[in-house]
Amino acid sequence: MAEGHEHDPACAVAHGETPGDVGDRTLVAVFASPVADHLLRFGGELGYRCLLLEPDAERAATAAHDSAAVVTAPPADLDGTADVVVTDHHRSDLGVVLRDLLTRDVRWIGVLGNPRHPGPHVRLLTELGVPAEEIARVHRPVGLNIGSRTPAEIAVATLAGLIADRNGRPGGFSF
Repeated sequence: MAEGHEHDPACAVAHGETPGDVGDRTLVAVFASPVADHLLRFGGELGYRCLLLEPDAERAATAAHDSAAVVTAPPADLDGTADVVVTDHHRSDLGVVLRDLLTRDVRWIGVLGNPRHPGPHVRLLTELGVPAEEIARVHRPVGLNIGSRTPAEIAVATLAGLIADRNGRPGGFSF
């Protein structure tokens, strides 16, 4: 370890002196979209096992992704390490997909969307009979507030927020 890094593992990782093990974790991007593409690519670089959940079989067939396996239903083998990000809140199957995901062992679920507009997931899940305490597990908005405008920026903000949450940190520049 380089001089001065003996007691600072994060600094040592930044200098490539330790592997920076982040442990087992899964990122599930729901619905094929430009944001999902970036989430999966960047998520793979961050050490996530990445999955694209695209319930529409036709879309799934054309959604081949270098960084992720493509599945059409929520995997039964999620083990509590999974962070789930729904990348399109306009899809007609949003409620059903979220309902099914809420029955799986996932660490975190969030739906992208403008925080100034009400999230449609609350109404959809309520109509499907999902209890309010389960609906409350769904986060919205997601990610750090960095003024994201492009799919890549949205993915970066989202992943940074997931990392902050996983590490018990507020995100942003508050230390």
